[in-house]
This record gives sequence, structure tokens and C-alpha cells, in this order.
Amino acid sequence: MAHSRQPAHGGADPYAYDQDPYGHDPYAGDQLRGVGSRGGDLPPGRRVRRRRWPKILAGVLVVLLVVVVGGYFYLDSRLNRESVLTDYEGRPADTPGTNWLIVGSDSREGLSGKQRKEFATGKAAGRRTDSMMLLHYGEGGTSLISLPRDSYLPIPGRSANKLNAAFAFGGPSLLVKTVERATDLRIDHYAEIGFGGFVGIVDSIGGVDICVKSRMKDPKAGIDLQPGCQTLTGGEALGYVRTRATARADLDRVEHQRQFFGALMKKSTSPGVMLNPFRSVPLAMNATSNFIVDENDHLIDLVRMMWAMRGVSGGKGVTTSVPLGAFGSRAGVGSYITWDAAKSKKLWSALREDRPVPKEVITK
Repeated sequence: MAHSRQPAHGGADPYAYDQDPYGHDPYAGDQLRGVGSRGGDLPPGRRVRRRRWPKILAGVLVVLLVVVVGGYFYLDSRLNRESVLTDYEGRPADTPGTNWLIVGSDSREGLSGKQRKEFATGKAAGRRTDSMMLLHYGEGGTSLISLPRDSYLPIPGRSANKLNAAFAFGGPSLLVKTVERATDLRIDHYAEIGFGGFVGIVDSIGGVDICVKSRMKDPKAGIDLQPGCQTLTGGEALGYVRTRATARADLDRVEHQRQFFGALMKKSTSPGVMLNPFRSVPLAMNATSNFIVDENDHLIDLVRMMWAMRGVSGGKGVTTSVPLGAFGSRAGVGSYITWDAAKSKKLWSALREDRPVPKEVITK
């Protein structure tokens, strides 16, 4: 005789729908405990924990982004800006590629009395041009050209004089105008650094590697260097680019300046400096506080300039002096040097058209 599942005393069937006598489903909580979820059943009472690492990673990335962006604007605000690249009637039109006028001044600002004595810089106030170079980079390659400070050139609003006299007469703005008129090149960016900033930048990266061809002893520049490849400190490097106590005097001097700036940029952008906060941070702080740039220049422009000069030091570009002509002397001017008219014209024409510099105009 079949047994009936009718309740003995009436009421709800305790087996119907697997419910308890109160109508509750005893298995309803299994979904919360993992039944049917990925990975199978979980032990009773154990809850599924969501992974937190995506949120942590996102938080870290946001913090890094804030630090990088904030750091960039902070460093950019430390640059010393002046109104240098001003428009004037007859200014050369914009041309392909990018042109920088890079100036080293003899400003002693930032040097202690002990350093001035050690580096034999003297106590002169103000600032005068101690070195001038034109950097061009673009489709035609990268070129770094020395402009000797004794170059005899027409100075707008003045009579012809040495190139560094333009800076003395009208500061960086008149210097830029003089260079633009002489080359028919439009200067896009300007960078200037004094003795103090020079020394600080070199020391912040642990010195610069230079190969000295022969002994260089010059009390006026505060150096006594032995021949051979070596790492120069900030003070030694300053003397290296200042000295004229060599066979070719100022011609060797401008060659040393190009050699040094290429080596400086190469090391500054090396992984050993860029990835080392004990080098990169002091470098960034020294560079931004000691460079004088045009009012429209920014930190990103300096970084691009440094990277371009790094290419020059790697042998991928051209380093040369403007082709020189005759030496002369004049009352009120002193000894000066002229540019070779034909060769310098070829040089500036190539840069204006963003073409490689012709080999016949490359000199030391």
C-alpha cells in the first residue's frame, strides 16, 4: 500500500519545496556562500572578497601623476625669464628646424668668496658674454656652431664691433638681434648660464668626462690639468672652457666649449643620472634655478635642447666654429676676427633650409 505524503495533522507539507515549517528556504543562503559561483562551493559562512589591487594600483598611478605634473610645473616656475626674443622690423622669417642661442656669461652670482678665489674668477659684478654657440636641429641633422666673442660684426643701432659688445650695449635682446642680422636665421630659443650655475650643474651629476689633449696650466683660469681622459669637477670644467693658455688661444677655447657642452648633455641625459634621484633631482634644481631663458621658453624646451646636444656629442651631428677670415685690430675695438664671407654664407644657407652642413665649411 503506497504511503501518502499528506501531513498527519493537516497544514503545510514539511517536504514541499524543501521549506521549513515556517516557509523559509533553507538553501537560499547558499548563493551567498558560493553555490553556483565561479570556483564551486565555498565553505559555509565564508564570504567572497573582492580583489583590492586594481584600486590600489589606480591610487598609486594617480599619486605618481600628481607628483610628475606638479614637479614639472614647480621646476618650470624656477626658470629665470627675460624678454629676449622680441620682434622688430626686418626680423628673419621662421624657418624649418629649431635654432637656439646658447650663452655662457661671466656672472659670479652663486659663487662664494672661497670659490671665486679657487676658480680665479675675480670679483667683477654684472654679467658679460663669455661664450656663444648656435644650436640647430631638424630634418637636416644637429649642428653646434661656435660664435667667437671677438667676431667683428655690425651691431644694430651701433657701429660695427665685437660680438660680445652687443651684449654689453643692450643685453641678450641686442645680442640675439645682432646674431639674427649676421646669419639671417631666426632664433627660436635662448639659454644663458653663469659661472655659478655652471659649477653647480657639473657637480650635481658627479663631474663631466673630458679627454685633455695636453697639459693645461693656467693660473688665470685656476686649472692645472694633466693630459688624458678624466672626470672634471665643476671648478675644473669652468677653467677648461675659460682658458686661453693654449697654442691657438681663443680658437682652442671655443673648441673646448663645444666639447664640454656636448659631454655635459650626454652625461646629464644618461640613465645613470636620469634614473638616479640623487643625481637627477640636484641636476633639475640647479639647472632650473640658474638658466636664464626667454619669457616664452619652458622646461620642456630645455629638455629638448639637452637631448639635441646629446646627439652632437655622440658623433651624430656636426660641431664646428663659424668659418673665420682675417684677424685685425682697430682703435676703440681692439683685436678682432672676421668671418669668411663665402663659407659662412654657405653655412647659414644650409641651416636656413634645414640641410646638412656642407663638409667644406666645417672647421675646428
